Amino acid sequence: MDSSELAVYAIIEDGGKQYRVSQGDIIDIEIRVVPDGKDTIELDKVLLIKDDKHTVVGAPIVAGAKVLARIDGSVKGKKLRMLKYRRRKNSSTRHGHRQKYLRVAITDIRANA
Repeated sequence: MDSSELAVYAIIEDGGKQYRVSQGDIIDIEIRVVPDGKDTIELDKVLLIKDDKHTVVGAPIVAGAKVLARIDGSVKGKKLRMLKYRRRKNSSTRHGHRQKYLRVAITDIRANA
């Protein structure tokens, strides 16, 4: 890894999950309603920002920091199959689930907005 890959990164929280992102990363976040014609999203729950010289840790979030991302569309996650089996009852139930996600590309990390 060269120094340009580790230049600036942030840890954000979205949908109860934490992601380590840097500029140019593509991640799948929780699906949400986005108005028509809007192609960017602003993630403002930034827990940490680190660059070459400084590290800013929030308590619990960094004040004024935000991550800007371009929306690339919605995608479906991996298919999950559940089986509920009741022994000696000649009974079983199968269920499937496929979660929908919003795919975004990180365009900018701003420390103070």
